[in-house]
Amino acid sequence: MHGLIYRAIECFVTDSYGPEKWAEAAALADLGFVEFEPMLIYDDVLAPRVIAAVGTVLNRCEADLMEDVGTYLVSHPNTEGLRRLMRFGGVSFVELLHSLDDLQDRARLAVSDLILPYIELHEYSATHFGLICGTSIPSFGHVMMGLLRTMADDYGVLALLEFEGGAQGMETVSIRLVETEFAEGRRFALGAGAL
Repeated sequence: MHGLIYRAIECFVTDSYGPEKWAEAAALADLGFVEFEPMLIYDDVLAPRVIAAVGTVLNRCEADLMEDVGTYLVSHPNTEGLRRLMRFGGVSFVELLHSLDDLQDRARLAVSDLILPYIELHEYSATHFGLICGTSIPSFGHVMMGLLRTMADDYGVLALLEFEGGAQGMETVSIRLVETEFAEGRRFALGAGAL
């Protein structure tokens, strides 16, 4: 698994709870090191150990922990770039949802050896969607729930997201749009200096 993915979990812990908590989790996971190198490839077997160790240190279940990681990825000041990249997916939240099918390819444009889990959006109606997520990253569906809840707020949309479970290497997230103009969305401009 790409070091950027492990590094995202590490940064979530250090930015949210402090470097001491991360050091404790790294020791509990028996990594043999404290920091992941973002551009290295690590063995996939580390992921469940790291997630379990962080969950133990923070006293959080895996689902809640990974949803918080998804929220962190698009809401923390240190990850503003990712939020901006997500906003390029569309001028509306629905357009953003439809752009998720291309997320793997867009990620590889930025980092050629970064392989994200499979993602496919199903549109059941104008207000009901299903997001199918591969599980090459444990609990990736929960990561996407946190990320999409935060992005819905960013667009000013009231959306209900529910984890519907998984089977055979896939997880499903139900997305229901309750109100597309619930609140004023967060300001977004194409140029970084325009903020």
